[in-house]
Amino acid sequence: MSLATPRSARRKGVLILPLTISALLLIASVFLGVVDLPAKDILAVLVGGGSDDADLIIGTIRIPRIVTGMLAGAHFAVAGLLLQAITRNPLADPTILGISQGATLTVAIFLLFTVYGASADAHTLYSLPLRWLPLVASVGGMATGFLVFWIAIRNRLSLLRLTLSGIAIGATLHALAMGMIAGWGSARFEIVMQWLSGSLYARSWEHVIFLLPFTVAAVIALPLLHRSLDMLRFEEDVARSFGLSYRLHFSLVLLTACGLAASAVGTVGPLIFVGLVVPHLAHFLAGRRFGMVMPLTVVLGASLVTGADLAGRLLGQAEEIPIGVITALAGAPALLILLRRRS
Repeated sequence: MSLATPRSARRKGVLILPLTISALLLIASVFLGVVDLPAKDILAVLVGGGSDDADLIIGTIRIPRIVTGMLAGAHFAVAGLLLQAITRNPLADPTILGISQGATLTVAIFLLFTVYGASADAHTLYSLPLRWLPLVASVGGMATGFLVFWIAIRNRLSLLRLTLSGIAIGATLHALAMGMIAGWGSARFEIVMQWLSGSLYARSWEHVIFLLPFTVAAVIALPLLHRSLDMLRFEEDVARSFGLSYRLHFSLVLLTACGLAASAVGTVGPLIFVGLVVPHLAHFLAGRRFGMVMPLTVVLGASLVTGADLAGRLLGQAEEIPIGVITALAGAPALLILLRRRS
């Protein structure tokens, strides 16, 4: 006789289905792509054998691309969940603090100066900036997030001031970036537009290594900040009455969200709907149980980006459809449905 209660069975079911879908998407992403490889060749590579061509396609191109997408998707989703929790704004995502816009501006500036300031050597001019783009974009995104936060706490931390400052600064930085991109002509325009659309094209193990420190830091920090997250969803006076150092814990959670969002934006570009839609979907499935919402958000974020990348590769073939296009087409109607059902 089973001792499982209906509630515990439901909790297991909430995670089992998303994990199953995520596993199926992962398998499909490995086995399906522009280059059609026999399943036996792919399996041979996975167990340490296989031909050189199959190993190049699977081990050097597909798998690091998939892992990068899963990590970036989890980063976007968790960052959105944290920002929605602490700002008490259901429409909060990395753009609300100008993180995506700050990253865009720094990428534009970086490419502009390398185009006009580097040597005439084509190899140096082309390869060096692309290698440093994730770091440059991440620094710009985090710097913008810190600027918005500093403005908000100059007198007293206000969620309204934080939101309005983020919107204003983000809009200004986005306008500057677009003006700069339009002004310099065709040089590097294709690279910038590909990055702005969101892409996993040519992502390698270097990008995985770049994301991992942020992932590890979040894995360590989030369990320690669990109680803080529960308290930060209340008004400041209420949170303080429970003994919470509101500004300190707000800053720590915001720092975690900024690091996750900036690293993801720097690696794959600004995927807006991932950080916005996934937390709502996790809440819809798990309710108000934050202990279930967090792991569900990680799984759903990784699955969404993995699935969007797979769809973009299969539908676009050699001319890939950007991830941002797929997530927007799927995310916008999904968000409207979820908001309507929760209202």
